[in-house]
Amino acid sequence: MTHPTTPTAVSRLLDSHRMGQERLRVLSASGQLGFGIVQESFERGLERKPHFIGCDMGSIDPGPFYLGSGQMAAPRDMVRRDLEMVLKAARQLNVPLIIGSAGTAGAKPHLEDTLSLLKEVAEANGLSFSVAIVLSDVPRNLLIQAIQHGHLKSLDESGASLNLPLPNEEQVMSASHIVAQCGTHTFMKALSQKPDVLIAGRSCDTAIFAALPQMLGYDAGLSLHMAKIIECTSLCCTPGGRDAILAELGEFDFFLESMNPAAHATPASVAAHALYEQSNPWIVEEPEGTLHLKQASYLALDSHRTQVSGAQFVPRSSPTLKVEGASHAGARAVLLAGVADPTMISIMPSALLEVSERVRKLVPGEWTMVPHLYGQGAVRQLAQAKRSLHEIGLVIEFLAPHAAMAKTAAAVFKQNLLHFGFAGRLTTGGNLAFAFTPSEIDANECYQFVLYHLLEGVSPEDVFGIELHQWNFDEAPA
Repeated sequence: MTHPTTPTAVSRLLDSHRMGQERLRVLSASGQLGFGIVQESFERGLERKPHFIGCDMGSIDPGPFYLGSGQMAAPRDMVRRDLEMVLKAARQLNVPLIIGSAGTAGAKPHLEDTLSLLKEVAEANGLSFSVAIVLSDVPRNLLIQAIQHGHLKSLDESGASLNLPLPNEEQVMSASHIVAQCGTHTFMKALSQKPDVLIAGRSCDTAIFAALPQMLGYDAGLSLHMAKIIECTSLCCTPGGRDAILAELGEFDFFLESMNPAAHATPASVAAHALYEQSNPWIVEEPEGTLHLKQASYLALDSHRTQVSGAQFVPRSSPTLKVEGASHAGARAVLLAGVADPTMISIMPSALLEVSERVRKLVPGEWTMVPHLYGQGAVRQLAQAKRSLHEIGLVIEFLAPHAAMAKTAAAVFKQNLLHFGFAGRLTTGGNLAFAFTPSEIDANECYQFVLYHLLEGVSPEDVFGIELHQWNFDEAPA
């Protein structure tokens, strides 16, 4: 049984660990919690007695849908499974558990769903502990003031692939959810409450693993570089994978070791990880400053482990926060088909435009057709000579204000394209192949980014809320 007066996992670590006397062992259990933690690797990590366990749980990479809708990307049953694994392990070892970007996008509904599942696990296993919560939802009036004072900036080409214009007040107010990525500053403030568990809304991946080391006195550059690598677990290894990874942090370097004996952290594979999600491999921008990796050194300890040193961190005078917001854009239906007629393949772009014009006369309304021609450049632009001549796949989106119109446009479009007449046509019976019936598929509500910007001149305390709760479940239910 854990009482509020019992030293918590964070307080125990802060009081007992001494830099220089032993290395800080950091176990990264999951690169995106909810998609399956590899149990064997995780258990090997636990045998190494980590000082704390961290898990990244989310990302904006899946696009605006999850942020806008408030839904989790990972299956709920798998989220519960993974949460149970890491929570039980952390409580058995009495070490801190730190989870960032709760529920995929880290907005209020994602955080609430994650906490609900965590509470289910705690009650089912009779666990009692304190949990700190970081809320990452941005007050809309604060954003509007920032726009008025020129404190909201578009991301330049070095910041992200998505570069949106500044939103207006109406777009800010109509966004479904708006979050900011908190950094190590906010994590350290939450950890200063000395909880057993920290669950944060939208957050920088690095903050999950770098905040506690910095509170213990470890170098910020080393801590952040370590965090940047291990937040993806064994992705930095060869072959890369989702197995847990252990970092051992010292005063001047850190060691990396996958908990999968067949996945090796080599100097080349670890150094290459600097290119992951970065347009510049030498610079990583954080809310509190810039991590410089040009002087980083990678040395093989053996065939399985690598030693890393040399990263430098330059703080900025005031933090910058990445802000993400999504708004509802309608509903989507998708038409899936394949084409094997070489003549139709050759005229497909113009055929789609002609059919679209016909269907607009049959299905009035504000709908949009967006084609993706696999084999002709859906993934990347292809020279004419490299395009597929024998078959292509069609994935055609139909966006409309509501699902019924989107599906109607898709169905009518399908039938008109199926029997589209063109010179050299060999059959009037149809020139599309369908993998499914019905071939037009509901594809959820559609959301779009309206905010993907940098917020300056604002204190993190004005954006992020921190709460501390005590959960007491002394006995598992019968």
